[in-house]
Amino acid sequence: MMTFSDKLRSNDQPKRLAVKLNATGEQYVLKGHPWVFSKAIKKINKGGHAGDLAIIFGGKSNGMVGIGLYDPESPIRIKILYHGNDPVVINKDFFRRKIEDAFEKRKPLLKTNTNSYRLIFGENDGLPGFIADVYANVLVVKLYSEIWLPYLEIMIPGLQEITDCQTIVLRLSRQLLQSDSHHFVDGEVIYGALENEVVKFVEHGVNFSAHVIKGHKTGYFLDHRANRKQVGGWSRGKTVLDVFSYAGGFSVHALAGGAKEVTSLDISKQALDIAYKNGKLNDYSGTHELIAGDAFEALKKLIKDQKTFDVVVIDPPSFAKQTSEITLAKKKYAKLAELGEKLTAKNGLLVLASCSSRVTAQAFFDINKEQLRQGHRKYHLILQTGHDVDHPVSFSEGAYLKCGYYRFKD
Repeated sequence: MMTFSDKLRSNDQPKRLAVKLNATGEQYVLKGHPWVFSKAIKKINKGGHAGDLAIIFGGKSNGMVGIGLYDPESPIRIKILYHGNDPVVINKDFFRRKIEDAFEKRKPLLKTNTNSYRLIFGENDGLPGFIADVYANVLVVKLYSEIWLPYLEIMIPGLQEITDCQTIVLRLSRQLLQSDSHHFVDGEVIYGALENEVVKFVEHGVNFSAHVIKGHKTGYFLDHRANRKQVGGWSRGKTVLDVFSYAGGFSVHALAGGAKEVTSLDISKQALDIAYKNGKLNDYSGTHELIAGDAFEALKKLIKDQKTFDVVVIDPPSFAKQTSEITLAKKKYAKLAELGEKLTAKNGLLVLASCSSRVTAQAFFDINKEQLRQGHRKYHLILQTGHDVDHPVSFSEGAYLKCGYYRFKD
């Protein structure tokens, strides 16, 4: 059986490539953008492999403007690690400084009763295509490109030492799962040992679990943490509907916050089972109901049955994973706002969220405003939120999360 070190050594050592950009590509890099598209490349000195170091030169200045990792299979041909023209060595110390800088940004969060956070948020932390989430003493690394395979060996020690995690799990994107250029397995433990793939952690004093081996993404969705806490704080004595509940993030915070009744709605019965079990990790006196089914159809049925809730949270998955889906995504958001308004009780709270980066925050909030206007109910927009501290945004495409809180006055 191959060890982790053997699998790492089987990868070729990265080479250095000289890449010259056209004027448009140079401008993007000079503005700090983390991507170089294939069409922006004017000249490259030799053929490259995934993970090769691309030394990027401007088409006008002929001087160095950055350094990135070469990705021959992607239209985003270079993911940039460094912007500038100073001499920089991409080595163990370079990556450790990146990790330390990222950890420093998360320190305010760790001063709360929370031991789960996103340590590395890809491009936004200067490590494109690299995600690292911490759940208690387990760190889950998810790779979205082969470019990172040659660098894992020098990055893993820094990740472990800075976080003090006892276990590191490696998760792979669909692209990497289909690749034959490595010997890794999705969900492989690459450092330490894992006694149970269901890892318990704490989020603002509320207990949860992450399925780190087989769960979506890295096992849980950490990005809505602040919004879940907010909903929990406004749920005491209320009835709450959590639509697209997945593992029950909003549901569990509502129960822990003193809600008298919470209904979790999701198309996945397995996800609902996880949501129910997550609820049971905490003390609560309310009831937890589960509805399995398509959200749009289930909401229509609840309206037909004349059900209403004091708090309605609608947090769907991304509706626009590609540009061609934007128009349909906007129609779906409008429909959810319409259905949510009808299900929100008198003086109730409607929470609408989006994680589609291709639908901007302005567009999303405009859709909600127009749809709620058509409902003819008086309401007040009491809060708009974006990314939590562990999901910093360093470029426009890196912003995806937005959430609006609408309090009805009748």
